[in-house]
Amino acid sequence: MAGRKRTSTAPEAAPAGPDPAERSIEPAVAIETRELRKQFGRVVALADLTMTVRRGEVFGFLGPNGAGKTTAVKLLLGLAKPTAGGGTVLGASLGDVRARTRIGYLPELFRYQGWMTAREVLALHCELAGLPRSSWAKEIDEALALVGLVERADTKVQGFSKGMQQRLGLGVALLGEPELVVLDEPTSALDPVGRQEVREIIGSLRARGSTVFLNSHLLTEVERVCDRVAIIDRGRVLTELSVAELLRENGVRIRVSGLAAPVRIAGRFGRARLDGEWLAVDAVEDARVPALVAELVEAGGAVHAVVPRRDSLEDRFLSLLGADPGSSSAVDR
Repeated sequence: MAGRKRTSTAPEAAPAGPDPAERSIEPAVAIETRELRKQFGRVVALADLTMTVRRGEVFGFLGPNGAGKTTAVKLLLGLAKPTAGGGTVLGASLGDVRARTRIGYLPELFRYQGWMTAREVLALHCELAGLPRSSWAKEIDEALALVGLVERADTKVQGFSKGMQQRLGLGVALLGEPELVVLDEPTSALDPVGRQEVREIIGSLRARGSTVFLNSHLLTEVERVCDRVAIIDRGRVLTELSVAELLRENGVRIRVSGLAAPVRIAGRFGRARLDGEWLAVDAVEDARVPALVAELVEAGGAVHAVVPRRDSLEDRFLSLLGADPGSSSAVDR
């Protein structure tokens, strides 16, 4: 089942979690791993994973099929034990039950009992999460509103489309205002309107200070919602990068004619090369582009177009994995 795991069997007596004063003095790191390793016999599922996720950020976790992402999530949630290495989640050691009570989780594959209504599913998970019974009605109503299922609250799950079940799973993961929300492919079954609504939900989680750990193979979606991403392969982090830095314009393409050696001129401004009739210049500052164009014109060139260029997350992803940019086979969850 999707949702948070709690060990209490007496919901009324379960702790309500740290108060705001306690949260304010907690460390700035939500997740930290150090050479985290998981091995099944001779098969290494995760090798030396080292990464840091800051509190309050939306963090994308990307890698090709078999990179170890699912194994890493299981270790973070305490659903599996590491072979070596360690880490912390919300200031507690991996697998600590106290941390689990503050985590919301939406797995990629889940199923609810078809004979239950959406409201009953949420009530069941309120009980499993150990939330005070007096808060259930408010929690359920807020979750239904947040994921757009108010009108289907009393509909049996067996009548839900895959997209509606995805919304319900997301609602379950948000019960109790968790400090850390782990989402595995949250938009995989949704139409464009649904994906936009999920982006808004993730934005609201960021606004209230929750940390979001997001697995997704939809790199354009990750670009839109994440603050930073880690790209992993074979269980190791290849890079952690800021999406804002990645998306800054970091080059220019100039369509120029009439010059025998435009690369020589442009080379004084950045890394230059010819791409057909286009002059591509990487790592050139925006402020220097007018001067570059002026020099090309002064040398006798005719400038027909100037187009800012930036790397996309997919470009960086494929470059790090050494994949052919024309192939989509490397982009997986």
